[in-house]
Amino acid sequence: MHDFNLVYITLFFVFSLAFSAGPLGVLNLGNLKVRFSKQGRFFAHQENKLQLEITNPSQSTSWSVTVHGKEGNFVKVPFIKAESTTRIALAFLPPLRGTFRYEGCYLESKYPLSTARLTKPIASTYEGIIYPEPRGISLDRFLNTQETYIGEEKEFDGLSSYDGTQKISHLHWASVAKGELSVKRFMKETEVSNLNFIFKNIKGDTETRLSQLTLWVLACEKHKLHFQIALPNRHLDSKKESIDEILETLARY
Repeated sequence: MHDFNLVYITLFFVFSLAFSAGPLGVLNLGNLKVRFSKQGRFFAHQENKLQLEITNPSQSTSWSVTVHGKEGNFVKVPFIKAESTTRIALAFLPPLRGTFRYEGCYLESKYPLSTARLTKPIASTYEGIIYPEPRGISLDRFLNTQETYIGEEKEFDGLSSYDGTQKISHLHWASVAKGELSVKRFMKETEVSNLNFIFKNIKGDTETRLSQLTLWVLACEKHKLHFQIALPNRHLDSKKESIDEILETLARY
């Protein structure tokens, strides 16, 4: 009888724990609140990160929470302390440029036992815009092929690999002696009126042209260069519009 009592006590403990897993799991997820936070720039065909804030307003820690995206991607959060906010980044890969709506995310937890899998939909959605994928020939290479480019070598800006388009006078002879073919790179003063990007003069289809323009826009932003873009139905000027406004125009084209 003593052995049977131990068995009964063990079974009672196991079943009690199993049946309590549901209510504990509900308390673990029930109070969590999730919202999308301020985002950066998103580009097509590149892995981007959606920022989310998970707030736990309760007085108990939430354990073993997984945030699921709509594309099968997920992020595991070991714990979220009581009365605190945790920030996570959910990766996603947009296939197309233009406006988008990200929704259908949910929280999942198997705490305290894997006998109960509980989920909670995330009500928050994110609406944004995907810019064209930045790709094509570099701005330096483009400028080297333009006869209208006017500038002067102002400041040494490091070395880059020689690709056959740079001036021979820019060869870095010390690297050549080491068996490496490099050229000196300079920051240049460029007249704004000469930085004109013409949509119809870029080779390729519409998406290729938009990708090329996006690459040049980002390069001009990095080097603080003013520019103009001639689209078939609109003229863009970096002196009159912000970089994000110009990128958005390209995304909606």
